[in-house]
Amino acid sequence: MTNRPATPQDTTPTLGATAVAPEGSAPVGPLIEIASAITVGELSELLELDAIDIIKQLMRAGLMLTINEAVDFETAAMIAQSLGFRVKAPKAKERGPGSLVISSDDEDPALLEPRNPVVTILGHVDHGKTTLLDSIRNTSVVDGEAGGITQHIGAYQVKRDGQVITFLDTPGHEAFTAMRARGAQVTDIAVLVVAADDGIMPQTVEAIDHVKAAEVPIVVAINKIDRPNSDPERVKRQLAEQDLLVEDWGGDVISVALSALTGEGVQDLLDNLQVVAEIGDLKANPSRPARGVVVEAQVEKRKGPVATVLVQTGTLRVGDILVAGVAKGKVRAMLNDRGERISEAGPSLPVEIMGLAELPEAGDIFEIAPDERTARAIVDERLRERQERRDTGVTLEEIHSRMESGEAKSLDLIIKTDVQGSVDAVRNVLLPLNTEETRVNVIHAASGSITESDVLLAVASDAIIVGFNSSPEPGAGSLARQEGVEIREYDVIYNLVDDIDSALKGMLEPKIRDIVEGVAVVRAVFKVGRRAGGVAGVYVDQGRISRGGQISVLRGSKPIFSGPISSLKHFKDDVRELSTGLEGGVVLEGFSGFQEGDVLESHQTELE
Repeated sequence: MTNRPATPQDTTPTLGATAVAPEGSAPVGPLIEIASAITVGELSELLELDAIDIIKQLMRAGLMLTINEAVDFETAAMIAQSLGFRVKAPKAKERGPGSLVISSDDEDPALLEPRNPVVTILGHVDHGKTTLLDSIRNTSVVDGEAGGITQHIGAYQVKRDGQVITFLDTPGHEAFTAMRARGAQVTDIAVLVVAADDGIMPQTVEAIDHVKAAEVPIVVAINKIDRPNSDPERVKRQLAEQDLLVEDWGGDVISVALSALTGEGVQDLLDNLQVVAEIGDLKANPSRPARGVVVEAQVEKRKGPVATVLVQTGTLRVGDILVAGVAKGKVRAMLNDRGERISEAGPSLPVEIMGLAELPEAGDIFEIAPDERTARAIVDERLRERQERRDTGVTLEEIHSRMESGEAKSLDLIIKTDVQGSVDAVRNVLLPLNTEETRVNVIHAASGSITESDVLLAVASDAIIVGFNSSPEPGAGSLARQEGVEIREYDVIYNLVDDIDSALKGMLEPKIRDIVEGVAVVRAVFKVGRRAGGVAGVYVDQGRISRGGQISVLRGSKPIFSGPISSLKHFKDDVRELSTGLEGGVVLEGFSGFQEGDVLESHQTELE
């Protein structure tokens, strides 16, 4: 126990007292460092005083706080100094080499200039997204050339009435969210394409949820009005059910009825995009070094790694040392959206660059380093940060801690169920858990297995995935482990509710963590004894299959059995495990119904 210099009764702090003692009366007691935010309980431990005494001191200062509530540095320092302690302010977190080389936080407003808008088109498959993009290309002209960009680079520009619009031709909302998950806000406006004859489809709903999470303006393109069975009014009703109320229904969402096939209404869509862009007052500083996002990347013969990037601010120049994610290199050449070599590119311009030593990922933020040494240091630090992120993903326990400290007021969830009827059931049982202080926020809910798209949305939104009679697809499980996303699986709805309720109330018990340590695919099935299908000839696709693990058998991504291994062989030898790339034979206790194409997941459990 520290010999503290004073007792709580020795002095009474007054609210508003300075955190630094006046000259001539500065404390001479022990020197302590107080964090920028600290709970009352943590402060009592730091000062080695009873929490009740700290609470009394706060009450005398006019603050009614409990042991788990946080106080800021100024208040904590005031209390500590009134008790005779010397207080040291927390060190400011230094910008490490893995942080952004260029910060836009302190951008000089005088240097900002108007920039062109960036638009992404999303929608359900076969609803006309590609046809609409082709129609825009063919009816718009950039510098006298029809068609704009060559399609393979994934971005192009069109010019109307002197204004240029940049379009990102992404594969879908998964790519859109993958970019956002890596820290890139890639678009200013999202165009949601909905077929007037089909209406809202499951993938449409998913795209809506992804765009809402990105918090960007939505313009709805009601396509295929040339079809005899088209019903734009039905689409508007369905949009209202998704909390998208169009303007002619009294809402604020712009909708345009069009036919991408005939061209009817396409010009109206472009007009509205220009209006939304003007309202957004989009600006950037072209005089600073460039910063932007990787749209796509591939390895090409004779060129090596080639990346399509979108410059978001600053100007990119040939010769710049560029860092994109964990890839780096000097820009050797640059092509604009018409395939022409250029020496520099300003804000909102998509360009194809060559010169990177490695292939970056779509969604990686690129920036300019002052030299090669700094670029290497940035990449090394980012690799370390990536591993830390994987090790410390958002969990229900983490949400509990955030709520206790006042950092979080809502629990963001992605819900997947076995059948559509269960979606509403899960939503309904969670609604009563909402209070004035805390609430459950369902970002996306749908039936089916947990997909990679769900995981990417969880990464981008700091959300937790809840599966009710729904399991992750093999690729989704691997991605979740890689990105540190927690997936909670339930088969009893009351257990689901209890866990969510406990997280909201701050009473969640430590959970048993299930780890998928390996995935294998059944390539052949053999007879054992009198029963056919008793031995699975497998190929280990990732990780390892071990005898100590619990094996789940998945058929069409749906689990059909779970149990221990009774026999594991590599050729004729009994082995304890099979690692990636090896083939072997697996026999499970209590199961003999293997089929070719079944997926085996090896699970281990540990206490968190």
